This record gives sequence, C-alpha cells and structure tokens, in this order.
Amino acid sequence: MSIKYAFLFAGQGSQAMGMGQDFFNNSDIAKKMVSEASERTGIDFETLLFSENDKLGQTEFTQPAILLVGAIAHRLFVEQTGIKPALTMGHSLGEFTALVASGALDAVDAVELVNLRGRLMAEACEGQDVGMMVSLGLGDEVVEEICNAQRDAGMRVWPVNYNSDGQIVIAGIKKDLELLAPILKEAKAKRAMLLDMSVASHCPLLESAVAPLSDKLSEVLKDDFIAPIISNVTAEPYSSKAEALNLLPQQLVSPVKYKHSMANIDDEVDCYIEFGHGAVLKGLNRKATKKPHFNVSDMASLEATIEAIAEL
Repeated sequence: MSIKYAFLFAGQGSQAMGMGQDFFNNSDIAKKMVSEASERTGIDFETLLFSENDKLGQTEFTQPAILLVGAIAHRLFVEQTGIKPALTMGHSLGEFTALVASGALDAVDAVELVNLRGRLMAEACEGQDVGMMVSLGLGDEVVEEICNAQRDAGMRVWPVNYNSDGQIVIAGIKKDLELLAPILKEAKAKRAMLLDMSVASHCPLLESAVAPLSDKLSEVLKDDFIAPIISNVTAEPYSSKAEALNLLPQQLVSPVKYKHSMANIDDEVDCYIEFGHGAVLKGLNRKATKKPHFNVSDMASLEATIEAIAEL
C-alpha cells in the first residue's frame, strides 16, 4: 500500500536570519531559485536571508522570504524522491507555498505574489497601531465570547488563528489587545502575550487588501493541481483555480482554521512532511496527531527525512 503524505508549510513567524543558507551553499537548484526570485522582485534575497538586516521582520519581505525557503526545501525533496503528496496544507502564508507544491503556482510567481500580499497588508494597517496576541489555556468559545463582548463595547479585537486546543491568536488594535490581556487572564488564561507582528492578520482591518490581491491571483494562478489544498478559511479541500480565487482573498479577513484542518485530514494521511525553516507546525501538531511528522529545513534534515520515510 502506498503511503499518503501531507506536505505542510508554516507561515509568518517562522522566519530566522540564515534560513535557507545550507540549501543555497550546497545546491545549484537553490542558488537558481534565489537568483530568479531576486531578479523578479528586485529584492536581494541573499542579503535578506543571509546577512543581518532590518527588513526580514517587515511583512512585505518576511512573506516572500519564508515562501522561497519553503519552496526550495520542497523542490529539493521532490527532485530526490519524486514523491507527490496526497494533499498539501499551509498555515496562513503557508497556504501559498502549498499552492506551489500542488502545482497551481510557479515558485517565482508565488514569491512575487506574496511580496505584494505583504505590502497590501502593511498598507491596510498603515496609520493604525495594530498587533496580534496569543492566548493560551482557554477554550475557543471562551475567547470568542470575550472578544465579542469587547467588540460590543467598542474594542477592535478578533480571534484569528485557531492553532491548537487552548492556543488562539487574536488580532486587532494594539491598545485594545493590551486592555484585553487582563480580561483573558481573569478568565483563567495561562498566558496572554503580544506577538512581534506589525500587521493584524485575518481580520476585517485588512479588507482593503482583498480586491488587489484577487486581481493578482487571477493573473498567476494555474488550474494544474496535482493534489488538493486544505483551505485555511473552510478547513476543507479545494483543487481548482475557481475555488482558489474565491478562498484566498477571503483568507486575508477570515480566521485560520488550522486545528480544524488537522482534525479533518488526519484520517486521510499516513505521514506529515513540513518544508521550510524550523518545525513550527510539528510543535502545533503534537496533540493533533500520532502519525510521523518530519521536517525539511536544511540538507541534513532533507537526508534524514528521506532515510526515515524509506523505513515506513
């Protein structure tokens, strides 16, 4: 019986200086992808990824950097194994790398697309002191009720990332989030902590970014899906350009249903492989699955993953 693989891709927050350098130093394919992405976007990705700079934390640069490294990791894995996924899935930005892995986006087109996505998100938040906060230890309904009550009172706060049981990220206006923290703690949250984010993702504050992102998507998306993608918006699979054009703009202003997605797919796959820097999703998935979860973030983990799946 053939093994059913889910290919996973993390989103913003997984970045780190030096990510992808081992691929770049040891692979002509990686060098070529970095060069092509730099030429297309005008971003010097060698400097952005491998040298100290203040741009990697800016969303318009963070997003293409993460996607590029994830796409390189995926490409090198496929070049060596020829393995096709049963499905692909990403967390927020990672859904766009999942589109690359599913064949619906060219990697360089995707880098350009998410560079635009990052700019649009930053522009939508410009002039507003926005932020994101993680709440730990409270159930979904409790966080939702608290946020609903505070919005009724005039605050702008929304639950936006359903990462795992007891871990929800909330987006909104930073001063409102700061006022929200003691309310969450009074409700017995183990932690309510502001994150180092310059945008407020997946909430109505990004509405102005929806139409221009839709226009660019219609230009670059292909109808060549080799595997379905799990939507962050619905936690259900899609596998056509028409569906993608409907769902991906919505993703900007809709919560990420990551834990719901994991619950929906776990019976459908035998193994998870995460591509890109670190193993962020492996950490989120500890409680969500008992199935093997490997990551490809450098040449050593690439070889280790190939060896490990050969034993499955």
